Amino acid sequence: MNLCDQRTIRDLLSRHGFRFSKSMGQNFLIDPQIPADIAAASGADGSCGVLEIGPGIGPLTAELAARAGKVVSVELDKALLPVLEETMAPFPHVEILPGDVLKLDLAALAAEKFQGLTPIVCANLPYNITTPILEKLIETPAFSSFTVLIQREVAQRLAAPPGSGDGGSFSLFLQYHMEAELLFTVPPEKFLPAPKVTSAVLRCVRRPHPAVAPADEVLFFRVIRGAFLLRRKTLANSLSAALPGLSKTAAQAAILRCGLPADVRGERLTLEDFKKLADSLEIPKK
Repeated sequence: MNLCDQRTIRDLLSRHGFRFSKSMGQNFLIDPQIPADIAAASGADGSCGVLEIGPGIGPLTAELAARAGKVVSVELDKALLPVLEETMAPFPHVEILPGDVLKLDLAALAAEKFQGLTPIVCANLPYNITTPILEKLIETPAFSSFTVLIQREVAQRLAAPPGSGDGGSFSLFLQYHMEAELLFTVPPEKFLPAPKVTSAVLRCVRRPHPAVAPADEVLFFRVIRGAFLLRRKTLANSLSAALPGLSKTAAQAAILRCGLPADVRGERLTLEDFKKLADSLEIPKK
């Protein structure tokens, strides 16, 4: 069954009485080369257990099944479960898990489902919950990598070099833990229904150690978040507004001690810059 053929898709969905849900961000791929390329980019092979999020009718699932030792696909929409039961019938090592990935214990899932395999993630993510899903994946060390199809603008920000001015606090959080690379874009006409934006495939590989080693990781991330609170203001203004107990004068002094310009903005700092700055500050931890 060609799960990217529009006629096949419409017949399949009609037979099961399925209707697209805008609230769930459902856009199904209609070019078979795209799921093949995503699955190949994930690096999945027989030694891997793949967690997929939001399989839809299963075109990417089938490509992953052809490569991986096991695939577990989490699907929130109950209306798609009978569809997946039909389309995934040829793949005994694919398990469809009903549920909300944001409510699952992913570390426990990986330990239970992927024994003896290397857990990775590969998915076509719903646009509206991309960030919380990625945050959860970053915070689950069991997964050595994730390869995801997301909105292009988001992928560009997440892969932007620190200090380029194109990223943000979440980009730095991701790059502290992962090496991120934007692989290729996918135009709207490759989906049914077609979204209003271009998509892109982002691949993130977990670092063996964080990118930098701050003395206080909690403070380090407080400083990063604070630096982007008032993005159009200088770093000193933003930090003094975001961090209780830190005056603008003290913030300016720390910035100068780190060899940074007095009027620098947070978006211009690298992870190493933020490490030096956080290590030089003395402020309450709460």
